[in-house]
Amino acid sequence: MDLEIDAIGLLCPLPVLRARRTLAALPKGTRVRLLADDPAAVVDVPHFCTEAGHVLELQEEVEGVQVYIIRRG
Repeated sequence: MDLEIDAIGLLCPLPVLRARRTLAALPKGTRVRLLADDPAAVVDVPHFCTEAGHVLELQEEVEGVQVYIIRRG
């Protein structure tokens, strides 16, 4: 993994905003792990990836934390 974004404890829309800002500064193809615990992120993160042209490679929950692997498009 190239980078990890810890958005645990942040509420909507902050996890997506943090991911957007971070990914914008990275080269295409960079993979980022986003950690979140906001229930809205389950909907918001996939929607963000689709709209922004990024690839959501993984979406899972591990011990109450949502884990997303996003590849910058």
